[in-house]
Amino acid sequence: MSSDKKSTRTGSRIPNPAGTTAGSVPSPASDGKAPAPSSGTDVEAFLAQVKALGPRTTTGRGRLVFAMDATMSRQPTWDMALALQADMFHAVAEVGGLDVQLVFFRGAGECRASKWVSDPNALAQLMTTVQCRGGYTQIGKVLSHARQETEKRKISALIYVGDCMEEAVDDLCGRAGELALHGVPVFLFQEGRDPAAESAFREIARITKGAWCSFDKGSADQLRALLRAVAVYASGGHAALQQLSTTKEGAGARLLLTQMKRD
Repeated sequence: MSSDKKSTRTGSRIPNPAGTTAGSVPSPASDGKAPAPSSGTDVEAFLAQVKALGPRTTTGRGRLVFAMDATMSRQPTWDMALALQADMFHAVAEVGGLDVQLVFFRGAGECRASKWVSDPNALAQLMTTVQCRGGYTQIGKVLSHARQETEKRKISALIYVGDCMEEAVDDLCGRAGELALHGVPVFLFQEGRDPAAESAFREIARITKGAWCSFDKGSADQLRALLRAVAVYASGGHAALQQLSTTKEGAGARLLLTQMKRD
């Protein structure tokens, strides 16, 4: 746990943000297992080709769980993600669309999941109600929640954005294995290069056939490219991600493909 988390950790709880539900993500002890589109002819051509590929899901829409560490040290990245999240929707607007569920954790055991939303304004409204609070990571709860969601209705992918890991790695890998059995890849985007977090994130990505990528502190362009790439994958699958990698907007796709091939 970083020094700022140690100094700000609190046991207090706050009311649910609008659109979120308390208790929807179980604690580890509760269940035994877990608790505007870019312009340019190349991008236009990519969107046309992905549309021709057909959607990844039978409904024609990608379903993506977007999870973030909302402990105190994450406020700058939370604000950055809030500013960039619309690109996920715009990137697949002509493919079939995207449904996103926001999941976040903070404080003393607080982990919440929002309703499913299908446009950037709705997701932005949810994100603006959340303030980061001191606390430890709860990645295990995120993984278990994603499993429960995909058991209800198939989800295409899980995104996780964070900078550290303060849990038992073997437990996280077990929960990742449950997601792998359901065919849900996890894409982990790590701010900085904390070695313990990197090792755990890489292993989760390997188990689920997802990807791990690091991004620099304050690098909006890197995070934007990564979020766009996963949104395209969620809606159009591996072929769509491969096609995106050939365009000038495909830096994030190339990073993900490199990791997916390596693992």
